[in-house]
Amino acid sequence: MNLVLSELSTEQQQTVRHTRERVSRLHAELPRNELVVWTAGNVSERVPGMELFVIKPSGVSYDDLSADVMVVCTLDGVKIVDGTSDLLSPSSDTAAHAYVYRHMPEVGGVVHTHSTYATAWAARREPIPCVLTMMADEFGGDVPVGPFALIGDDSIGRGIVETLLNSPSPAVLMASHGPFTIGSDAHTAVKAAVLVEEVARTVHIARQLGEPVKIEESDITSLHDRYQKVYGQPDEATTND
Repeated sequence: MNLVLSELSTEQQQTVRHTRERVSRLHAELPRNELVVWTAGNVSERVPGMELFVIKPSGVSYDDLSADVMVVCTLDGVKIVDGTSDLLSPSSDTAAHAYVYRHMPEVGGVVHTHSTYATAWAARREPIPCVLTMMADEFGGDVPVGPFALIGDDSIGRGIVETLLNSPSPAVLMASHGPFTIGSDAHTAVKAAVLVEEVARTVHIARQLGEPVKIEESDITSLHDRYQKVYGQPDEATTND
């Protein structure tokens, strides 16, 4: 049974609206960074202070996305009816996103792409080894591989949580599927999606020249700690340079 957005308070409706606007804008980053083709991929974000999240509708062109067509769901994946996107179904990955939000309360954003190089590693079911300081900074080690899971229920979400719950990495390569990334908000998760494709490509190219050398664990820990706690400006998302 669908819930009705108009039953929320005016302040809550405004919060939902702002989240829909952010999620809509962030979807533009996926094709801009060549992380998706056609209608594949999705971004979601938890609505601050509420048991809701916003996600892309299923099968809609990126050119046609706007705040009004973003779908609002409960953390159980139940769609919220609001009068503007009532005819649109949420992403086929909605159950996976909902499972992550229910079991990882620190997560505020989830992204899924089929970016070429990261998905190629997922097809091999092989972790991306930590051979770059950028990887140590952002991922805290290897980018792990999650279990194979079918689309349609929360199986993918369970695999994401099982793999990342005790991992410093904000990215997982779901076997034979592609990368999923998490973050404190959707912006942070999109950043991780961009960076996981970059390191997947770079390490692949390095392997054409020989076997890359893994960074020592103690150095990975030091680099990751510095980047997460010291690097960049306070309260501002940063890049690696």
